[in-house]
Amino acid sequence: MTKRLSLAERLAADEKNLLLDEIVKSDEWSLFLVEQAVLHFGGQRAEFSCNDLRDVLPELGHGFLGAAINALRTGGVIERTGQYVPSTQANTHAHVIAVWRLTAQGRRIAAARRAAARIQQRRAA
Repeated sequence: MTKRLSLAERLAADEKNLLLDEIVKSDEWSLFLVEQAVLHFGGQRAEFSCNDLRDVLPELGHGFLGAAINALRTGGVIERTGQYVPSTQANTHAHVIAVWRLTAQGRRIAAARRAAARIQQRRAA
């Protein structure tokens, strides 16, 4: 049985979700970069974390990577593995972060993008 949230908890969750949506909508280019990194890592590895993504992405605004990951999760592109690793970001003091994997939908998207890229490379050659 799931725990029923109090009114205050529901309002706080709603406010957090609105803030995450606002962050993601404010910078579509950064969201595109995060999507590309997620699809790349998900296509190359069974699992990945935001530690892996931060190493290859440019500096993003505060909270943006988490918001983008949340958008990809709610969009059905990635899912949690149930595993956690310590964050390598200095200001987090090594709090734990989720380990992710592509869903079946995410794997289809990654495969389609790789196929499209190969076609485009052949045309350019």
